[in-house]
Amino acid sequence: MQLTMKEYLTSRKQLIDKILEQYIGSLTIPQNLKESMMYSVEAGGKRLRPILLMASFESYREDAAITLSSAAALEMIHTYSLIHDDLPAMDNDDFRRGQPTNHKAFDEATAILAGDALLTYSFELIAKDSKLSPIQKAKLIMLLAEASGPKGMVAGQILDMQAEDKSISLTELEQVHTLKTGELLRFAVIAGAYLGGATEEQMTHLKTFAYYLGLIFQVQDDILDITGDEAKLGKRVGSDEVNLKSTYPKLLGLDGAIEKKEWYVTKAKEALERADIAGSLLMDLTLFFSQRDH
Repeated sequence: MQLTMKEYLTSRKQLIDKILEQYIGSLTIPQNLKESMMYSVEAGGKRLRPILLMASFESYREDAAITLSSAAALEMIHTYSLIHDDLPAMDNDDFRRGQPTNHKAFDEATAILAGDALLTYSFELIAKDSKLSPIQKAKLIMLLAEASGPKGMVAGQILDMQAEDKSISLTELEQVHTLKTGELLRFAVIAGAYLGGATEEQMTHLKTFAYYLGLIFQVQDDILDITGDEAKLGKRVGSDEVNLKSTYPKLLGLDGAIEKKEWYVTKAKEALERADIAGSLLMDLTLFFSQRDH
């Protein structure tokens, strides 16, 4: 029986939640470190990145068991980035997903170390996965390191901070978000397709798709920071303005940001059509990303 998008998201989220709990729960480490790691991992995230990885795989093959370590690793890296993003030296946020941020629930040093632990453990998960071949492990670790490291997400974080309280162009804003948000989404799409056996030509079009999907995600994030419901978002509305962030609505106006988002959606759809998987879950997820309310 075909699952609805809501049913698919719920079932995959439950699976990822279970896997993450098993991976972290199995660690024999100082209790406060484990509690700090679990606190942020269990904070109610939607698991969109690992679900995207699985959906990309399922565009080509069934039985996504081979993707689980990569999906969990991706979510751990995303969670680490949020822990560090919330620190006083970065965005200085008190709440994340409706509860006190990690450094508020524990302390700054523990939060930093919990983030470090999640980052490094993610690569261990892939390296030890018996379902993956040595070539697959090397490829996935390389892709994930590129996406999350100095050429990817970390570069985006730096550019984002440098853009605070400055007037930047649309091209510069797209570069910030392609790196900060888009790189992990790109990894999800490319890693899933790689494990699923996509051709080189399909991978080329999927990289284009992932580029626009990352921008769709960020535009909607910026829009929700103005129009969203704090109860659903689990964080302050208007924090971008308080932190003097460069955003799509700030640059283009709210209506302009919505119009730009729809253009990105059109380009993402075109890329999926060229990859010959326009009828896959990735199309439904694109619409979900563009219309989400939290």
